[in-house]
Amino acid sequence: MASEASIHILLVSFPAQGHINPLLRLGKCLAAKGASVIFITTEKGGKNMRITNKLATPIGDGSLMFQFFDDGLPDYAHPLDHHKKLELVGRQFISQMIKNHADSNKPISCIINNPFFPWVSDIAFEHNIPSALLWTNSSAVFTICYDYVHKLLPFPSNEEPYIDVQLNSSIVLKYNEIPDFIHPFCRYPILGTLTTAQIKDMSKVFCVLVDTFEELEHDFIDYISEKSIAIRPVGPLFKNPKANGASNNILGDFTKSNDDCNIIEWLNTKPKGSVVYISFGTVVYLPQELVYEIAYGLLDSQVTFLWAKKQHDDLPYGFLEETSGRGKVVNWSPQEQVLAHPSVACFITHCGWNSSMEALTLGVPMLTFPTFGDQLTNAKFLVDVYGVGIRLARGERKLVRRDDLKKCLLEVTTGEKAETLKKNATKLKKAAEEAVAVGGSSDRHLDAFMEDIKKHKRC
Repeated sequence: MASEASIHILLVSFPAQGHINPLLRLGKCLAAKGASVIFITTEKGGKNMRITNKLATPIGDGSLMFQFFDDGLPDYAHPLDHHKKLELVGRQFISQMIKNHADSNKPISCIINNPFFPWVSDIAFEHNIPSALLWTNSSAVFTICYDYVHKLLPFPSNEEPYIDVQLNSSIVLKYNEIPDFIHPFCRYPILGTLTTAQIKDMSKVFCVLVDTFEELEHDFIDYISEKSIAIRPVGPLFKNPKANGASNNILGDFTKSNDDCNIIEWLNTKPKGSVVYISFGTVVYLPQELVYEIAYGLLDSQVTFLWAKKQHDDLPYGFLEETSGRGKVVNWSPQEQVLAHPSVACFITHCGWNSSMEALTLGVPMLTFPTFGDQLTNAKFLVDVYGVGIRLARGERKLVRRDDLKKCLLEVTTGEKAETLKKNATKLKKAAEEAVAVGGSSDRHLDAFMEDIKKHKRC
């Protein structure tokens, strides 16, 4: 049986922060368990990553290093609009890397990709190398996409666009609660094309890793396993101690602020459970009218808040002055540290899976404001299944009024409802900590995955 020291794993990531971060965290975990891990993405995705150098960084019993390929695209180009070009350049780069490692007597043991790069598993198959997929959404969303691709359930169609989806005996999704990239009215159909591409043929991957944990999504994990797909919940990856520690300075954030220390120091001055944290991620841009309504809702409610937003010049005149002391607006924040801070009471979020997992497993109740994609489904589960959130709005064209925001803020921070949300969130936080601890469910799945690689390793 191969030793961990001889295991060389390529991680190939689509160049977006929401894809890079979870795959990078997985890489740290695998390195800590003894693997030699090489993380690959584009030069543009890589140059923004806060890494010390391109040399191998020791992590646990293994190591992590980076390789970047030039996509040849102008800086303003969005990778989704040029996915064919990324595939062409990426195929050549990765094939050459595989050859170089073979020539150096360090053959690649396994290749792992994330969604939007399904062609990576084709390369692995062509070179007779085992491959796996890191699914960066929830197991529930994987189940929905699987059932959609294989036509196992009725879904909204051009003829019937507003039908509900009976996901299981207890969960029914409305037409605007399924991932909108599989809805016929989707404005970004390429998202659906790329997300479901790999699900159409799972024969080339021996395993699907999911950034979730058994105790949260056991029903969907069991359901997919019954389809003869090996699925291993290995999250929450951000909370795994093996993904942190000495490698904490190796991050995949595209934006960096010089205000990190000031943000935490500011939070230190606030009472426990008093701060509302607001962030809509790195992709979502809010219309001006909505920004104003949120701002006036914060003014009217008189809550203490930390708002991470891209532009400050679109705020109402005098807003910063009027909220000075009880409010702080920044262009970026160290979200994991913020959500873990005892002064934070709740999180107004777009419900991306990374943000959802971070809040969910740090015990922070949420006000949900999904905009597109899987966020719509995540919000449904946060509110109606996990009981840790209150629905603020549904869909990016929904305008939140200041009075509604004020009402929801009061509901999520005070009274019986707030106590129930916090109790549920605290329970899931404990379950997440147990999952990633030594011997926990996610830790066992990571160990089993390493054994999978050794069993599949070509001699």
